[in-house]
Amino acid sequence: MDLQFSFELPTLRVDAVSEFITAEAIAEIATAAESCGYGAVHVTDHPAPDSKWLDHGGHHALDPFVALSFAAASTSTIQLLTNIYVAAYRNPFLGAKSIQSLDVLSGERLILGMGAGYLKPEFRALGIDFDSRGERLEEAIAILSRLYTGDDIAHEGSDFSARGVRFRPLPTRGSRPPIWMGGNSKAAVRRAVSLCEGWAPFNTAGYEAASRTAGIANLDELEAAIIWARQYAGTIGRTRPLDICFSAATMIDGKSVDEQAAVLNRLAALGVTWVIVSAVGNDRVEVIARMREFADRFVAFAPS
Repeated sequence: MDLQFSFELPTLRVDAVSEFITAEAIAEIATAAESCGYGAVHVTDHPAPDSKWLDHGGHHALDPFVALSFAAASTSTIQLLTNIYVAAYRNPFLGAKSIQSLDVLSGERLILGMGAGYLKPEFRALGIDFDSRGERLEEAIAILSRLYTGDDIAHEGSDFSARGVRFRPLPTRGSRPPIWMGGNSKAAVRRAVSLCEGWAPFNTAGYEAASRTAGIANLDELEAAIIWARQYAGTIGRTRPLDICFSAATMIDGKSVDEQAAVLNRLAALGVTWVIVSAVGNDRVEVIARMREFADRFVAFAPS
C-alpha cells in the first residue's frame, strides 16, 4: 500500500499569529496541502496547557474542531485529522456533538485521532480526574458509536446521567468516523486493535520530557511495537486491516532527500499507512514552499 501523508496546520505558532493563526492562513495552507495531494491536514488538542510544560517542549493549540472547520470550509476533498483529541477533557455527549458537527459539515471527511492524554495539570485545570482518563476514553468511544446508530441513548456515567439522547442528522456512511488511537503504550495499542480503525504512535526522540509516554525513538523500536500490535490482534481474533499513522518528527525533518526516502521505505515495509509531516518556515509562503517540495518528492509515495 502506498503511504499517505497528513500535513500539520501550524496553528501552534503563537510567535507569528498573523502568519499562521488566522482564518486566511488556515484556508491558504489547507488549500495548498489539498492541491499537493496530501491525504489530510491535522491539528492537536490542548485546551489548558500549563506553563511548565510549555517551557519544556510543549505547545499551544486552538480548539481542534474550530480550527479544522476553517480548513474544511476552504477545501473539498482533503481529510481532517485530530492528532490527537483528548476525549476525557469533555463530557462524552458534548464531545460527540463537536465530532458530529464537523463530520457532517465537512462531508464526512473527519478522521478522529483520539488519546487518553498525559498532562496532569491540564486535567486538574479542567476538573477531570486524571486516573480515570482511560475509562473515560473508552466510554466516549462507546457512546459515540451508539449515537451514530441513530438510536435513542440512555447512559449512566460516573458524573452524568443521560436519558433518550438522539443525534440528528446522521452521516450517509451509517457509522461514526474512523478512529485512530494515539499513543505508544501497550494500553493505547490494545485500544487501537480492539476498538478502532487505526493506531497513531509517534517518535519521542528529542522530546521525551514533553511527550511523557512510552518511548519510540527509532524505527527498530517502532517495528517491535508493530509486531506486538499484530500479535495482540491475533489473540483477540482481529482480521480487518489496521491503519498505522506514525508521527516521524526528527526522523524526517531536516534530513537529506535520500535519508527521508530511506525512512519512508522502512515505514512502508513495516506496514505504516500514514505519516505525519510538517514544515518549518518564518512565514506561510516559506512553509507552503517546503510543503510543496516534500510533496513533489514523496506524496503518492510508492515504496521502492
